[in-house]
Amino acid sequence: MNSKRILIVALLIAMLAISACTQQTPVATMEPTTAPAAETADPTAAPTEAPAVGFTVTDALERSVTFDKAPERIILVGKSLFMVADAIYLFPEAGESIVALGATNQGTGNFIPLIDATYDTKTMLDSSAGAEQIAAEQPDLVIMKSMNAEKLGAPIEALGIPVLYLDFETADQYQRDLVTLGQLFQNRAKAEELAAWYQGQVTAITNALSGLTDEQKPRTLLLYYSDKDGTIAFNVPPIGWMQTYLIETAGGTPVWEDANPGSGWTTVNLEQIAAWNPEVVFLVSYFVPVNDVVAQMKADPQWMLLDAVKNDKLYAFATDVYSWDQPDTRWALGLGWVAAKLHPDLFPDYDATAKAKEFYKNLYGMDDAAFESNILPLFTGDIQ
Repeated sequence: MNSKRILIVALLIAMLAISACTQQTPVATMEPTTAPAAETADPTAAPTEAPAVGFTVTDALERSVTFDKAPERIILVGKSLFMVADAIYLFPEAGESIVALGATNQGTGNFIPLIDATYDTKTMLDSSAGAEQIAAEQPDLVIMKSMNAEKLGAPIEALGIPVLYLDFETADQYQRDLVTLGQLFQNRAKAEELAAWYQGQVTAITNALSGLTDEQKPRTLLLYYSDKDGTIAFNVPPIGWMQTYLIETAGGTPVWEDANPGSGWTTVNLEQIAAWNPEVVFLVSYFVPVNDVVAQMKADPQWMLLDAVKNDKLYAFATDVYSWDQPDTRWALGLGWVAAKLHPDLFPDYDATAKAKEFYKNLYGMDDAAFESNILPLFTGDIQ
């Protein structure tokens, strides 16, 4: 092979080698950095349950109570339960998760059966039920008024059961405790709606009374009648209680301000009442028909000496299932009623029946037929 042929062969071999290298190492290109699209899910497949999201609730004792998920077995217990229960049932979700509860009656009245269609399926606990009996119902939350914390709440907590404390005693506590329930039931919108409703009731009254002087606010006495163990007594509330708040906010001057600095009802005698000689008297009776008590008082020669009785301003406090004077959800009804009694000229169009119907419809979703069947027949006191 001559040199020319050798050179041609060498060149062919070199060209073949270069071609092979070019096929094995392709030229680099810019690829998108996003991940490839996921495959379309099967529309017939069952949805995957979202993982539970924990949340924390701050109660009336300023404790943080943490939950992995919304409680499904709630028990309501403790003294003065009906006031707390009525507030809890302002939230539509409440009835589904409450599995047991203590006594929610006052005297012969019991409101919860009127608004909870599943009431008969719930366990009714005796008022003396202790921690062990409550634990037997396997609750994942127990709710009670904070006044029960030491005697009832602490033993339940010692068993590892969460307890949430509420107050619902004053107008300010209503605003705070509604927020707590909004957190618990994961329904902050409802809590805000309710808080705004209560604040609106107060604002409407205070605006109407804003031009009054102290001299135009009648000297007013609120009395609670009791006949425990056959002993008749008349009692006045502490200054910080809802009853006093209603009188002051509705444009009255409480004559007993200096008589009860304590924490509970204080008994006063007729001599003290005569010395006060109030212009207006509101009579509350929780266990004896209030109209009967007022009728007896008006017929009593001693009571007839009071200016309030002489001027026909001794009033039986408005009542339906419960009296409207208490720190129950009805306190806003009581506020409007008291204001209309003290200052009828400023509230000429006040209609207690219409206000009550509005209350039960807006707050409990009760229709007119249910109101007229279940609530209206219970009206007592000077409610008109």
